[in-house]
Amino acid sequence: MPVYARWFVEYDCVDDLVSLLHSDLLHDHPFLPIGGGSNLLFVHERYEGVLLHSAIQSIDVLRETDSELFVKVGSGVVWDDFVAHCVDRGWGGAENLSHIPGEVGASAVQNIGAYGVEVKDIIHEVETIEVVTGHPRVFQNAECEYGYRSSIFKHALKGKYIVTAVTYRLQKNPTLHLDYGNLRSSLPEGDITIADVRRAVIDIRRSKLPEPDECGSAGSFFMNPVIPVEQYEKLRLIYPDMPHYTVDQTRVKVPAGWLIDRCGWKGKEEGGAAVYEKQCLVLVNKKDARPDDVVRLAEKIKRSVQDTYGITINPEVNYIE
Repeated sequence: MPVYARWFVEYDCVDDLVSLLHSDLLHDHPFLPIGGGSNLLFVHERYEGVLLHSAIQSIDVLRETDSELFVKVGSGVVWDDFVAHCVDRGWGGAENLSHIPGEVGASAVQNIGAYGVEVKDIIHEVETIEVVTGHPRVFQNAECEYGYRSSIFKHALKGKYIVTAVTYRLQKNPTLHLDYGNLRSSLPEGDITIADVRRAVIDIRRSKLPEPDECGSAGSFFMNPVIPVEQYEKLRLIYPDMPHYTVDQTRVKVPAGWLIDRCGWKGKEEGGAAVYEKQCLVLVNKKDARPDDVVRLAEKIKRSVQDTYGITINPEVNYIE
């Protein structure tokens, strides 16, 4: 979409980031740390501030044992390049998260997830710089308060720290996670490798999601809502084919794409924005969409699902004022 920022600044090491944080440019103007920008919706056509982008590109094995290894990755590394790096070396844990757009730093903020795996499952620690002081701080996994597409960096400490590196704990003898959605049925018979899983995930994602260079989108626009079991059981009496995934003894996750589809939104348009015809969870830029086209479409979908099912769906995409 035709959205512009007043400044764009890139840094390739921690010292440069600290210098920037002490600069007049960032003291005098709003700024926004970004990764690949794939999960952002700028709601105005001009951002009157500084986009701050990491170009820290390192991948280093810190230590290893007979069964696992700890790999420190710079925040500017493209996420899927890192997954490919792992799979090529037989390091297990990230393969289900193949073909997710964005960068390593954002993975630790968003707690990206797909096909039964979340990145919190492999994060060991997150290295950051405190915005106000420029001092480093390392967050252990438990300190990050990870939840579904959520972390302390999105809520309690939003805007207070910038991720510079993430250390992942990976497996030399991988445990495969194959029972989410249609993943297992997309795999070959016989012995399955993490390379097989990566290929299957990429094929599935490409069949459902538009390639960003062909059709503008932010991937999955809405999060799958998590609702109480009691609410789900009541809905299932009315909608017996409503799918769900168990979260714990008291909650289930309902696919937002199914809810949106059943409300009749597939292919519907609002201005230049539209619901993707292959996957209702995706909103696309079909005809030179403007930011407010996407915002209006998302709000109409949200109201429709609420009115029909009594379920609130919320954007996974971050709105930037």
